[in-house]
Amino acid sequence: MVGPMSRFVRFVFAAALVPAAASPGVETAYADAALIARGHAIAKYNCSHCHAIGRTDASRDLRAPPLRALSRKYPLSGLEESLAEGIMVGHEGLQMPHYQLSPAQIEALLTYMASIQVK
Repeated sequence: MVGPMSRFVRFVFAAALVPAAASPGVETAYADAALIARGHAIAKYNCSHCHAIGRTDASRDLRAPPLRALSRKYPLSGLEESLAEGIMVGHEGLQMPHYQLSPAQIEALLTYMASIQVK
């Protein structure tokens, strides 16, 4: 006969195994969330002076397109080289500041930008 304590011990043991089996996906989700958060911070620091950096905000300068809409004009992966070499683009008379990002910063920024794109 199985008593309440024995059932409790089996339950606790079984529950302890579930997170171990699910951890790779959970770790990936946390890593993705951390990368997106770093990308948001980079966008806020470098881009938000002119561009809308969120899903619904408006650009401070109407000549600067929202980051969420960039994939309508350009493949985001195409921005990788420009960001590494120092992006220098003009928007209808508005000259962007010269930004040069590290590979880790580029990965984070592009991951964030991909997470907010609208079709």
